[in-house]
Amino acid sequence: MRKLKVMAAFLLAAALLLGGCSAYYRSDTESAAAGPDIQIETEETKGEDEGPGIHSFNPDDMTIESLELPEKEDDGIRNPEIIIATDIHYLAKELTDFGEAFEQMEKSEDGKVISYVWEITDAFLDAVVAKNPQVLILSGDLSLNGELYSHEALAQKLERVEREGIDVVVIPGNHDINNPRAAAFQGSTKVPTETTSREQFRSIYGEFGYDEALSNDPSSLSYIYELPDGTWLFMLDSCQYESPFTVGGMIRTETYEWMEEWLETAYNDNHNVIAVAHHNLLDESRIYEKNCTIEHAERLEELLADWGVTLFLSGHLHVQHYREAEYTGIEEIVTSALSISPCQYGVLKYFDPETFDYHTETVDVTSWADREGNPDVNLQNFASYADSFLQESYYESAYSNLQNKELTEEERQTMAEYYALLNVYAVAGRAEELMTWALSAPARELWQEYNRTDIQSMYLDEIVEDAVCDYNTFQR
Repeated sequence: MRKLKVMAAFLLAAALLLGGCSAYYRSDTESAAAGPDIQIETEETKGEDEGPGIHSFNPDDMTIESLELPEKEDDGIRNPEIIIATDIHYLAKELTDFGEAFEQMEKSEDGKVISYVWEITDAFLDAVVAKNPQVLILSGDLSLNGELYSHEALAQKLERVEREGIDVVVIPGNHDINNPRAAAFQGSTKVPTETTSREQFRSIYGEFGYDEALSNDPSSLSYIYELPDGTWLFMLDSCQYESPFTVGGMIRTETYEWMEEWLETAYNDNHNVIAVAHHNLLDESRIYEKNCTIEHAERLEELLADWGVTLFLSGHLHVQHYREAEYTGIEEIVTSALSISPCQYGVLKYFDPETFDYHTETVDVTSWADREGNPDVNLQNFASYADSFLQESYYESAYSNLQNKELTEEERQTMAEYYALLNVYAVAGRAEELMTWALSAPARELWQEYNRTDIQSMYLDEIVEDAVCDYNTFQR
């Protein structure tokens, strides 16, 4: 068996990173029930001397290139691009009446815009069809919490993309299979609902990778998919959904054996390989690596490097990021969650193991709403709404953490605002834009004086140390 020698050490890329009331409008065919009454209060943007305000961030400014939806010519020619999205966290409409239980759930979901997950998904799939890529990769956490109805509903939407001649390939995330949190929301009650088994997941998404696979791993939901250009996607199931259900990731021993055989075949037959998993290959976050980095990932990294694999795509972290492995040179690109502001996805132009280009684009939900004639005011300015929603989530988390501490109310609010804004930029992969302000802001000193062992304080330090570049663009 011939193996490539492990590549020489590369430079470490960067320090580690984790990390309006209106009726809710639906068309006749989309209506589920009376919609939620959601209102996000916004403060006035602060002046330049005070730094960015808590609601000053506008994800619209972060779009690499504006997304237009021209008439698609049906010439059968695929764009060589690969589109990557992750962490959709789709919820079937049949599982909610948008009542009190639903609202409370959404507030606890770390900024996921579940109230508009249907619009985000539809707008995203419209963009995919318009771009006409050779493949759409969905790298896990397809459902909110593994509800069977949610998987079935999402699969129906994906059929439209395949009918346009665009390949769709999926793998599960830690939320998707045998999840004990699967629930429906009725009034003030959260009701357990049917979960999804491994076999059901394989059946529901059969036409999105599994049925057309070159090989399916007998011991997991991993498989190999060949793209039109001859590149092989190693779609790796990194989830632990057997009892007990586990958030963190791992690759099974039997899967390594299967991978070894097919990596050798790919090498001998001169196929380029891209590896895809839900969990992270590298320690993208030193704070949350236990539940984010694949267990014993050094074994997986060495195996991939031995056979010349240089690119690894993942999600799970809910943060836009990338990192280069120190000794093997493997590049890992982590795409942020589609369900969280700025609701973006990755666009990859892959030429060979040494040459590829990646950037993110934001889902233009507002333009989609205009085309659909949807008058919901939150959709009419969705980027601002989703941003405010995420900032409020981080603000409430920090403010709650700082309660009952020896701080004045003004200090507590200032620190919570600082934490929220810095996190929003970090999630989007653009924290470097705030560094001049962040390093000199009075709130930074307050956080450092407060408690350096506090998890939020440590996370802020990591964001600052890691903010060395824009993680939305990457070329090799």
